[in-house]
Amino acid sequence: MNPIGIYEKALPKDISWLERLRIAKRLGFDFVEMSIDESDERLDRLDWTSQQKKEFLLAKLETGISVPSICLSGHRRFPLGSHDPNLRSHGLTIMQKAIDLAHDLGVRVIQLAGYDVYYEAKSQQTRQLFIENLIVSCQWAAEKQIILAIEIMDDTFINSISKYIKIANKVDSPWLYVYPDLGNLSAWGNDAAEELRIGKNEIAAIHLKDTVPVSYKNLGKFKDVPFGQGCVDFIGCFHTLKEIEYNGPFLIEMWSEKSNDYEGEIRKALDFLIPILKEAGFDYGNKFLQAI
Repeated sequence: MNPIGIYEKALPKDISWLERLRIAKRLGFDFVEMSIDESDERLDRLDWTSQQKKEFLLAKLETGISVPSICLSGHRRFPLGSHDPNLRSHGLTIMQKAIDLAHDLGVRVIQLAGYDVYYEAKSQQTRQLFIENLIVSCQWAAEKQIILAIEIMDDTFINSISKYIKIANKVDSPWLYVYPDLGNLSAWGNDAAEELRIGKNEIAAIHLKDTVPVSYKNLGKFKDVPFGQGCVDFIGCFHTLKEIEYNGPFLIEMWSEKSNDYEGEIRKALDFLIPILKEAGFDYGNKFLQAI
């Protein structure tokens, strides 16, 4: 059975990891994906003390809920392809600290944002610098046996699995995978089914969210689109994933951490997704019956 997890940012922000994992367990999830974004607050996790790491590990043991992945979007602020050598250096420091943290916490996958740069102009130089620093990052990851997985993004740099493959061929590391976001993959007008087939042996995990497509009139919408109100052909994508014998995890990506009814929003997502997953042949039995 493909594990199903929930993004940390779907759950209340100002609670302990023990409380967060207890909520995830009550709702029926198998795991939670941690966020280390560009905020100072979450970047501070890279410098957790031994006591903070111990409390986190004990929370996992007590609840039986794992945290197998980190969404490392801090490179949006400190990109590996930046023209600014100070930003690049800081980005590499973030990468090394994240790999060390993942090793200590038992995290197996670090999801990287597929940006060469975000807040500055792109160029062939930013692309080349990103690739060079990704090679270094994969060498560090190999030392700690941590997988780096590039997310298909809300950005033209890597907005398809085909573009990821071109980067991966240059990096040439067994520790580099792709982390398709079905929403981002669909919003750019890709043939999502064909892209998933292309990436069959490269996929570490799958993000589930809906999106509004990009067009010449519209920049698209990549966050907070209610499931079923966007462009993602979920049944088609799930059938394709079943066809290619995808056995990895699904991660429901939501941003309801400040909602007064985060639980209600999560239940709506489950109401939408679980029947479609079952229709495509992913058997969850009565796993989410109480949650729904």
